[in-house]
Amino acid sequence: MRIVVHDYAGHPFQVQLSRELARRGHEVLHLWSGSLSTTPQGSLEKTDSDPATFYAEPINLGYVIDKTNFAKVFFTDDPAHARIAVDLIEAFKPDIILSANTPLKINKAFQAYCWETGAKFVFWVQDLFGEAAKRILSDKWKGLGKHVGNYMHSFEHDLLKKSHGIVVISEAFKDHLPASDVPVHVIENWAPLSEMPMRDPVNQWSIAHGVDKTRNFVYSGTLGMKHNPELMVQLAVAAKDTPDARVIVISVGKGMEYLQSRKDELELNNLILLPFQPFDQVPNVMGSATALLAVLEPDAGVFSVPSKVLSYLCAGRAIVLAVPPENLASRIVDENRAGIVVPPTDIEGFVAAGMRLLNAPDEAAQMGKAARAYAEATFDVVAIADRFEQVFAEARKRR
Repeated sequence: MRIVVHDYAGHPFQVQLSRELARRGHEVLHLWSGSLSTTPQGSLEKTDSDPATFYAEPINLGYVIDKTNFAKVFFTDDPAHARIAVDLIEAFKPDIILSANTPLKINKAFQAYCWETGAKFVFWVQDLFGEAAKRILSDKWKGLGKHVGNYMHSFEHDLLKKSHGIVVISEAFKDHLPASDVPVHVIENWAPLSEMPMRDPVNQWSIAHGVDKTRNFVYSGTLGMKHNPELMVQLAVAAKDTPDARVIVISVGKGMEYLQSRKDELELNNLILLPFQPFDQVPNVMGSATALLAVLEPDAGVFSVPSKVLSYLCAGRAIVLAVPPENLASRIVDENRAGIVVPPTDIEGFVAAGMRLLNAPDEAAQMGKAARAYAEATFDVVAIADRFEQVFAEARKRR
């Protein structure tokens, strides 16, 4: 089978799936945006150890995409990305396109290609963009945001109904899909366990950054509209009088600009701000943590599952999680006793959870063991690839 996996974000686990499918003899072309700077990316380049049937191509627009400029992204960046991607897809001639984390206009171009050529389109729903737009934009731009949100919601539902298969990452997503006869499969996200080994706190990265002798809270990932960076600020304030405590935030974008301004304002020398680190250093980054931090805004509870939490589970560190209780990541961490979960608006609770783990190393260590145990029991890419092959087989039977 000839398969295109298009993961706009370039995350680690999607490319792991592509490699596993290629190992099974499928011809796999993995595509991603090479113009993003606001999201951490995985090991995307082809290596000598990869199967001969694995191909990898970034979509480069020649500039960095500013995701905060919605109009430019929607009317300029997305169509430009789609044109380049469709050219590569046409040359590859796939039987299946599996598309994840992809803006809706790009997915529309992929669907058009599939309907013209007989290829099948599988919509891998990582985020419900339309649902998010309705909630986030409803009170923006003097009422115009409501119309934009409704348009995006309708646009997404039309694409879902015209797909040959749908994969969602949480059972809760199914309640927000349009009524149709398109098969819906629930395959929860994972992290590439083999690429996320556990590391000691004293390692190459922690020594290089001067945090090998400190106790560290680490946040690594996107800081965007769905996040509240003030949580990290207040944790740093609370830990200010603990000489060996550090709050390390690794990201780029508006959230980091906010953190820098608050750091300067409050003279938070214990708040360390760094850009995204090379993928091969991620295990060391997470290994340097006493506890790992993740946050999500209240309205994102239904339509987003933070993939950073899945990588955190591999690291064998306790997690402090500020997300809505209905979110899948919340349930995983809570049910497996892998950390402490608080509501995303509970700044005091978030700070208290962090300080509790800072002062209870045995409890933090036990949570870390539980986190790694869950990852080892769940993140089996061979079994996951089996399920995707079943999705593809079913999609290929549809007209």
